[in-house]
Amino acid sequence: MANERMNLMNMAKLSIKGLIESALNLGRTLDSDYAPLQQFFVVMEHCLKHGLKAKKTFLGQNKSFWGPLELVEKLVPEAAEITASVKDLPGLKTPVGRGRAWLRLALMQKKLSEYMKALINKKELLSEFYEANALMMEEEGAIIAGLLVGLNVIDANFCMKGEDLDSQVGVIDFSMYLKDGNSSKGSEGDGQITAILDQKNYVEELNRHLNATVNNLQAKVDALEKSNTKLTEELAVANNRIITLQEEMERVKEESSYLLESSRKGPKQDRTAEGQALSEARKHLKEETQLRLDVEKELELQISMRQEMELAMKMLEKDVCEKQDALVSLRQQLDDLRALKHELAFKLQSSDLGVKQKSELNSRLEEKTNQMAATIKQLEQRLRQAERGRQSAELDNRLFKQDFGDKINSLQLEVEALTRQRTQLELELKQEKERRSQNRDTPGKGAQKLEPRTDGKHRIKEENIKLQKPLEESHRLLTHSADEPGQPELSEKPQVCQLCRKDDSLTESQCTNCRGSFCDACMTNELPLPSSIKPERVCNSCHKQLMKQYSTSPS
Repeated sequence: MANERMNLMNMAKLSIKGLIESALNLGRTLDSDYAPLQQFFVVMEHCLKHGLKAKKTFLGQNKSFWGPLELVEKLVPEAAEITASVKDLPGLKTPVGRGRAWLRLALMQKKLSEYMKALINKKELLSEFYEANALMMEEEGAIIAGLLVGLNVIDANFCMKGEDLDSQVGVIDFSMYLKDGNSSKGSEGDGQITAILDQKNYVEELNRHLNATVNNLQAKVDALEKSNTKLTEELAVANNRIITLQEEMERVKEESSYLLESSRKGPKQDRTAEGQALSEARKHLKEETQLRLDVEKELELQISMRQEMELAMKMLEKDVCEKQDALVSLRQQLDDLRALKHELAFKLQSSDLGVKQKSELNSRLEEKTNQMAATIKQLEQRLRQAERGRQSAELDNRLFKQDFGDKINSLQLEVEALTRQRTQLELELKQEKERRSQNRDTPGKGAQKLEPRTDGKHRIKEENIKLQKPLEESHRLLTHSADEPGQPELSEKPQVCQLCRKDDSLTESQCTNCRGSFCDACMTNELPLPSSIKPERVCNSCHKQLMKQYSTSPS
């Protein structure tokens, strides 16, 4: 009962909320054909029927919420007009139809919440109609009455004369309140799943109740059929008895008439005896007539009971058909709920798998981030060391320039003077070669001038030696001043490729990883290194080794 109360309260919340939202979006007066309004009345009917006490009648147990609604006119005088209007409607024949009409008229007056609050506050009156754990007797009834206040913003207009309220099937359409979970978040999806499970439990409970009701109705139908057969047999027996009584009555009349005639013709003594027989016959006739009247009354009673039984059978057949239709619709809704449950379970499973994959990806990204942070720290340390080395080199360079700056300038001037002297000596050597070639043509003069030419060669060699010494010293000083940390030393001669070892593969390309010299054909690959973010050129052997390391490492 507690679960039923909770489910009915949740359904009332959903129906009232959906009705208010749809009515405000529609923006016009609602009529009886509006689907959310019909579902609201169905939900209210289920709420008022919950926990009703059954009243025993000739046709069986009867549960109707019209009795509690009739009490409202005693609590609120304004409701007397509604009750009188419902009783005056010609098309209503059952208490259920009158209760449905009363709900519609109260909603048109916009006083349904006020009437329900007044009724719920009088629990001593409701205890006559409801059980102690019914919805109207508990806190859920007061909550629903409070929710009904929001319906005062709705304008409704119903035509009650042409509407068949007695034979309507009160089945809740749960598809109006079910929503898809694609656009919702994780918490909303869990809330919808719990709501759907609650609705499923309520539908199963309602289905069990309906099955029990159908079984009870079937048992009643069987009992009524048996009683009908018994009544028909008794009716046949009564008819036969009436026929026999009629024959006996005719026979008694004939005998009485014969006795009267004979008494007229016979003597007085015979008349006295015949008078006694006649009185006895009259007495017997009165008894027979009285018995005949009793039998006729019993026959009329049996006929009226048979008519009532036939009417009850028809109503029960109609109720069974309605219950079967309700069961079919409920089973269809249950199948839809199961399909939706499976779909939501599949979506939940896929979302869990996605969350798991994302968590694994996040852990990997965190590991990479930690590795990159460690690499950045190492690079920062290297940068600080390089910066300190550069500052010390700059300091040494400044000190070196201060100590040897004047000497370097003087040596550079001497070198320039020596280079000019060298050029002059080379010019003189050239002139000497020209004179020598001219002296070859004159052999007599060549012997005389041989000694001066040799003296000139020795002098040129001595001058070259003198020039080379200051040049070497200046070159050594210049290279020492230009040698700073962080600058690679370039070899003066071109190097051979360390992979192919070809003579014609002279190159100045250098591998960033192993600092080796290679040709362009052996350095066609680029890879990101731990010391740099951007891809750098590496040789083929380093590329293979790094690819193996990257493929075996988990990150």
